[in-house]
Amino acid sequence: MKTTQNNSIYDVIIAGAGPVGLFLASELALAKCSVLVLEKAENPRSPLKQVPFGIRGLNALSVEALYRRDLLKELEVHKRLKNPHLNSKQGARRQGGHFAGIVFHDDDIDTSQWKYRLPSSTDASLISEMQELETVLARRSEALGVVIKRGLAITNFHQTDDEVTVQSGDQSFKGKWLVGCDGSRSVVRKLGGFEFAGTEPEFTGYSTQVDIADPEKLSTGRTVTPTGMYLQSQPGYVIIQDFDGGAFHHSKKPITMERVQEVLRRISNTDVTITALHIATTWTDRARQATTYRHGRVLLAGDAAHIHAPLGGQGLNLGLGDAMNLGWKLAAIIQQHSPESLLDSYYIERYPLGAQVLDWSRAQVAIMKPGPTARALNSIIRDLINTRDGATYFAGRVWGVLTRYNLGGNHPLVGHSVPNFEFDDGSTIGDLMHDGQGILLDFDSNASLKTLASEYGDQMKYVSSAAKEQLGLSAVLIRPDGFVAWASDQHPDLAEAKQAATIWFTTHQKLG
Repeated sequence: MKTTQNNSIYDVIIAGAGPVGLFLASELALAKCSVLVLEKAENPRSPLKQVPFGIRGLNALSVEALYRRDLLKELEVHKRLKNPHLNSKQGARRQGGHFAGIVFHDDDIDTSQWKYRLPSSTDASLISEMQELETVLARRSEALGVVIKRGLAITNFHQTDDEVTVQSGDQSFKGKWLVGCDGSRSVVRKLGGFEFAGTEPEFTGYSTQVDIADPEKLSTGRTVTPTGMYLQSQPGYVIIQDFDGGAFHHSKKPITMERVQEVLRRISNTDVTITALHIATTWTDRARQATTYRHGRVLLAGDAAHIHAPLGGQGLNLGLGDAMNLGWKLAAIIQQHSPESLLDSYYIERYPLGAQVLDWSRAQVAIMKPGPTARALNSIIRDLINTRDGATYFAGRVWGVLTRYNLGGNHPLVGHSVPNFEFDDGSTIGDLMHDGQGILLDFDSNASLKTLASEYGDQMKYVSSAAKEQLGLSAVLIRPDGFVAWASDQHPDLAEAKQAATIWFTTHQKLG
């Protein structure tokens, strides 16, 4: 077979045009990197990405990330789809989320415990649709110059010290870096020899669109039963969890109407009748994570780096966080603003969060399993989640409000997502982050801090303005991803500020 060589050498080639790959592409392009995205599917549209199958919950960190890049305003689905899984048995109380099907409600959450969330903060959670999110991110990526090629699956690659050559059938492409954002069955991960460690599944999950002769026999919303769980979000749209150890999913057998009816009857303990099967797919709670996120010039992000049960939509949020964390760091290296050692912080910061989400998923599965032990644990968690402190804790975890990187430093704000400070003119710190630069925010107009910021050229901008609520702070150094690298309550320690800036930024003289 003759190979067609594409002569362009891209800064980054990304495998996968899902939300993670597209968000990463837009972050890199925002920093003036050339990016090629290769997607194996020819058609980006799929019923499984649309309401109701494509419903996902965006947590606070994802909402903030989209807001900081001026993308949040382009999402419309959340405006009309406030609470898709509202169970009529629970009245009009708005659900904030769930843990193992145990719902916590907005009015039980004590947001005063989250001192860094201000009245000007974005929503802590939003309903999203995968199709809409991909469309918005693809549009932004292409507007920034990203090249997206669909219908091209990666079949092989090899890397040298300087570049990666990617093969797709009879075509080849060259890039300085390759990032696998190609999902749970990542070809990049497999070809790259990444170890994918973890645990095997407890159940097979079914996502289906069916016609039901007697839908009144099923409860609406999420129903945990002695044999599993089913969720009817709308009439005819049913999700089922069958604790078979993942056997049916791994069997590769066709999903027939008879199979879905048998499983649904057994899980719901009804004689419900399905008259037609329109859409069906299976999934499991297999929980695995790559033991490293980088081999040379090849990196992983999103489901390519970690997979788990899609309980609560944590996977999408984790992947978007990977993209936001990796994008500016990889761009800084490509633009010769930072040494390659900066990439070490990608794994150091993101791997622990991935491990936490995998354990969060495993814990949910453990108390959803049939049997008296799981039922006892479920009862205790239900009691806890129905308390004010309990609901606040679970919301903080599910919504990502409690997320903090261990970045060192003495101030408790360091490592947190920056509060969305609102200035006197009505603008916010999020509004000032659309260009992806770091920010040195100085509430007290300190001349030494202004001089410090000027040493970093276009990597960092200096903002001096009073905010409506300053939380007792005098100055804050904000990374391009919106996380706080340094903060001061009193007269700022210039040596500390310089030390933090040196870690995350390099002065305007490029590395030689």
